Parts: sequence; structure tokens; C-alpha cells
Amino acid sequence: MIVLAVRVLCLGTTAGTAAALTPGLVAGGHHVVLTVVWAIVAVLLATYATRRALLAKYIVPGSLLLLLFTVAPVLATVQLSTTNYGDGTRTTKEQTIARILGNSVVQAPDSRTFALAVATTGDPATGPWTFFLVDRATGAAYAGTQDGLEPLDAGRATVSGGYVTAAPGYTFLTPAQVNAAAQRLREVSVPTGDGAIRLRGLREAFEGRAVLAYDRATDTITDTRTGVRYTVREQGDREYFVDGHGTRLADQSWRAGVGWDNYRRAFTDPRILGGFLRIFGWTVGFAAGSVVLTFAVGLGLAVMLNDPRVRGQKLYRSVLLLPYAIPGFISILVWSGFYNREFGLINSLTGLSVDWLGDPFWAKVALLLLNTWLGFPYMFLVATGALQAIPAELREAATIDGAGGPTAFRRITLPLLLVAVAPILVATFAFNFNNYNVVELLTHGGPFTPDNPDAGATDILISYTVRLAFGAGGAQFGFASAIATLLFVITGVLAAAQFRATRRLEEVY
Repeated sequence: MIVLAVRVLCLGTTAGTAAALTPGLVAGGHHVVLTVVWAIVAVLLATYATRRALLAKYIVPGSLLLLLFTVAPVLATVQLSTTNYGDGTRTTKEQTIARILGNSVVQAPDSRTFALAVATTGDPATGPWTFFLVDRATGAAYAGTQDGLEPLDAGRATVSGGYVTAAPGYTFLTPAQVNAAAQRLREVSVPTGDGAIRLRGLREAFEGRAVLAYDRATDTITDTRTGVRYTVREQGDREYFVDGHGTRLADQSWRAGVGWDNYRRAFTDPRILGGFLRIFGWTVGFAAGSVVLTFAVGLGLAVMLNDPRVRGQKLYRSVLLLPYAIPGFISILVWSGFYNREFGLINSLTGLSVDWLGDPFWAKVALLLLNTWLGFPYMFLVATGALQAIPAELREAATIDGAGGPTAFRRITLPLLLVAVAPILVATFAFNFNNYNVVELLTHGGPFTPDNPDAGATDILISYTVRLAFGAGGAQFGFASAIATLLFVITGVLAAAQFRATRRLEEVY
């Protein structure tokens, strides 16, 4: 009965959660997400509502997690890589047109004015915002968003002193908060039948008329004052409304599909190709060097502490795991202090004057040493477990046959060890191939040279492309997704080749 009650409770909670999410998803137009949510609920109900499908009860959870957290993000990244989504292109074409028309609103002599209170259901600095308005002429109260103007009933808001002062579920901004967000609030317009309502001052708004008119049939915007027509024209990877001379009506564009242009740019843009081969070589060297060094140090320590004659093995092993227990970003920041040329611990203890983070060669050495410190405890754990899994009879047989310690290790222990840890080595290589954190926190990809400020000496592919995609030109999520997809493919190919090579170990040993 307890098991049945737990099953009913879990399935009921799942279905109830989906039902609670449904109205919001429908209102927001998220039909794909809604379909996925109810598909998951259906699969869970079909699997766990009865005692049948025993095998599915074990397979379904892992399969759903794989689809939701691996397959779906990959597909979403690939889809995003075929768009121009980024700064200036975050909205749809319809939203961009509405914003352009709203920004063209001007006040007429007979325009209505409103007492304004700004409120939000989110962050006061970023919104979304709602304009709570009281018509100065009639005293009628309204709530206005970018979707339109809605009259307020007496029970939905509190009006005091000619202003709306409270409404359920809303946080009202103070004058100081309105002033801080004024630049963004001026871009907010509430469409009305005769025009739009816009902010004027901190506590006042007006209803104006748009001087621009959009014709959906011809996809053009016309300035009603001058008669100039603006048509859609592509400039770079974006589309804008421009006049006959190519002058833009506004610098606002919209999200659109660009096909394979982002991938074409990755292979043809000289800024990217200029340092790509050098950075790709260092990326492979950094990943391979990190694997070799961490595995060598971890294996050496594991072999020494695997000898039964060593006393205090548990204590030593606990101490060696301390670097693994400390958060990585803390270790990286501490080591960056060690590498200081003037006051760092390394130069102070050794009497050296090495510019660890300013010289390209020594910066790479510093990066590898730091990554070895961060990674050897994990390899120590893996190697210790693999060594203890090797039957002692094999080593004893090798000793009886006359093999010394080094020979037995090279011919018996190491081959058997590699069979067990080879997949972990491949996974570690793939991890370090995209190890953005250690590069960014220690060297920021530098040092840089004046002739190539975009590609640093210690940049790996991921840090290099992050700088290109999110640098001075603003965020370019579509291009960044294309680069991420290419890195995914490169890493997958290298990992597949390594798995193919390690499979030979199983055939030989």
C-alpha cells in the first residue's frame, strides 16, 4: 500500500504540475514546450501507472534525462546557429516594427495625459514593466503594457492622490528606480487605437500619434510627414528598413534565419582564420599535455601508495585528495597570485624572475602546471581503483618468471590499467579541449600582441571564439552557436578516433 500511495502521489504531482503550467504556456505561445511537457507526462503515466513494462521502468528515466539535457540542447544550439540572433536581433520582426512605430509617437495639442506609476512583476531595473495610468481628464484608471491598454476595475488597484499606488502581484517603482531605468522605459510604448502612450518625465505619460505607418501588404513603413517610404533591405547578416538611398530608418533589426552563413563566416572570416590553426594546435597540445601530466602524476602516486609496505596509506590518500576538494576557481585565483612576477610565491622561493603570465611560453607552462594540480587527484583516485582491481596473482606470476618491478609494471600492470582507464582518459581529453574556466580565470587567453589583439598566446578554441562572439561587437548568439556546434563536431571526431585507438588495447590484452 505504501508503494502504491507513493506512486499515485508522484504521478499525481507530475500531472498536476503539467496542468498548472499549461495556461501560462498556452498564453505565451510556447506550444512546442507544452507538447513536450505533456508527452513526458504521458510516457511516465504509461510506464509507471501499471505493473507492466518492467524493463521500461528502468530505461525511461535515463532516456528522458538524456533527451532533455543532452539531445535537446544540442538540437537547440544547431537550430540557433542558423539564425542571426544576438544584440539588436533579439526580437521578432513584428515586435521590432511595433517598437519602431512606438518610438515615432509625438504629442499633439489634444493628446490625453495620464498620471503614471510604473510597476513590475520582475526586476525593477529590467522589467517587464506595466504602466498604471490615471486619465487626468476623466479619472479612469488603466494598466498598459506593450500588448495594449486595459481598463482597471476598482478592486484590481488602489488609487490615491490621482495615482495608482498598489495592485496585487506588482511591485511599484520608486521615482529613483524610474529615473535609473528611464532610458529603457522611454522605449516602452503602450499601443492604443489612436496611437500609443509613452513616458514623459517620472510620473507622467501622454498619448501621442505615430508619424510612421506600416503597410503589411507591401512590407513598407511610410513617414506620414514627408512621404518617404522605407523598404526592407539586407545589410550584412541583418535586415533593416531603409529609404531609396540606403539610409536606415532605425538601427533596430530582428531575428531571422541565415542558413549556413554563420558556418561560412567561421571558415572565411580572416579575423577567425588568422589565429585558428595556431590556436587549434595549442588546444590539442594543452588537452593532451594535461591528460599526460595529470595521469602520470596520479598514477605515480597511486603506485607508490598501493604498496602494502607503506604505512598510513589512508592518511596520505586523504591529503592527496585535498586539491580535488577545493573549488577549482579558488585554486586558480590562488595560483594566479603564486605566478606574480614581483611578489609571487614561486619566484620568491626559487629566486627566479620569470614573467609567468606575461611571456607566451611561460604562460603556457603555468597553465599546464596549474591544470596538473587541479587534475591529478582525480587521476590518482581512478588509478588507485584500477590498480586494486588487478589480481595480485598476475604480479606474483610475473615475479616467479623472473620479471623485476619495472618490467612487471610495464608488461603486466600498465597494459591492464590502460584497458580500464582508457575511456576516462578520452573523456578527460575532451573536457580539457573545452576547459574554458582555467584559461579565462588564469590568463584570460593572454598574453596578447599588438598585431593580434583577438588571439592570445594561451587561448584555446572555446575562449577564442567566446571573445569573437561576445566581444566589442556585442553578443552574437547565432554565431557563437555555430562555433559551439563546430567544436562539438571536432571534439566528437577526436574522441571517436581515441576510442577506436583504445579499443585495440582490449584486443591485445
